[in-house]
Amino acid sequence: MGRALYSMLEWITRFAYINLLWVLFTLAGGIILGLFPAITAMFSVIRQWLNGNSDLPVFHTYWNYYRSEFWKSNLLGLPVYLVSFVFLFNVFFLYANIGELLAWTSAPLIAGILLFLFYLFYLFPAYVHFDLNILQIMKNALLIMLISPVNTFLMVISLSAFTILVYVIPPLGFIFGASFYSFITLWFALHAFRKVQKKQSS
Repeated sequence: MGRALYSMLEWITRFAYINLLWVLFTLAGGIILGLFPAITAMFSVIRQWLNGNSDLPVFHTYWNYYRSEFWKSNLLGLPVYLVSFVFLFNVFFLYANIGELLAWTSAPLIAGILLFLFYLFYLFPAYVHFDLNILQIMKNALLIMLISPVNTFLMVISLSAFTILVYVIPPLGFIFGASFYSFITLWFALHAFRKVQKKQSS
């Protein structure tokens, strides 16, 4: 019982620690340049944990990923920033002209935003899982998202459950928000990736 409790507390500490590193390194890069390297470093470390490499030094491993993937991850961030800006512009435009976002005219926009969010669920896991260039990573993430509706649904359910938990206990969002999001999406995305790779090899 004591050993299980110690293991649970150890994992809680790890997730809180890597969430803190994500915040600090995002700020260290001036937010705009720091966000995507910090995200990819966090996903990379958590992927190592999921692959059984849980004894790696967290800070050193995180820093190595952050430094080595800084420019490549920011290159990936350019289209993400661009698409996000387009969606935000359209949301504000519709709200300013219609006065509400739930009108029938905004349905295509809402659908587009949801698809983009689902795409992001796979984009960062694909980045840390596949050793490919940016265009190939984006293509793989899109294709696997389209053929993995069950995994996407499970991601949504799991993230919704965590969101409800954060609503009830707000400090959890500050302590574990980014790291739990990464863990949940990476867990299901890796399952989808391996399933596709297994089919391709058979």
